[in-house]
Amino acid sequence: MALIAEVRPHQVTLVPDAPGAATSDHGWNLADSADRLAPLIAELTRDGSRVSLFMDITSDEWTLAKALGADRVELYTEPYAAAHARGQASLMLGQCIAASELAQRAGLGVNAGHDLNLDNLPAFRCVPNVLEVSIGHALIADALELGLPATVRAYLEALH
Repeated sequence: MALIAEVRPHQVTLVPDAPGAATSDHGWNLADSADRLAPLIAELTRDGSRVSLFMDITSDEWTLAKALGADRVELYTEPYAAAHARGQASLMLGQCIAASELAQRAGLGVNAGHDLNLDNLPAFRCVPNVLEVSIGHALIADALELGLPATVRAYLEALH
């Protein structure tokens, strides 16, 4: 138990997945979850973790996320990734840009993630001031084919 007490995550992203969910498929409805999230966010913050909430790009709860104590939000980007795969990314990029700007106006940092990969990351760079992207699944899948060093170089190039 002493080892666990010494380990503190740098960042915690809270995702509203149901038990048994294979992957995320939506962001928080904060109005319905505020009473449950507020004490958890307070505890994580007190323990020194930055707290991020997984949010849909169509959310209107950015101010509430900040009021609950979140430091950041992670934009749920699967709708963008799906639109990009169909060659129709522009509308979703507009929604991602708007969500990022609204979150930042509320005082939140912005992360993004879900189905981001080497194909769709370059276009996503137009979303302003994204601090982090969650690309673990795609990165590991690509690393199986390209090797980890080459994959990391490819993702860094896609992001810059």
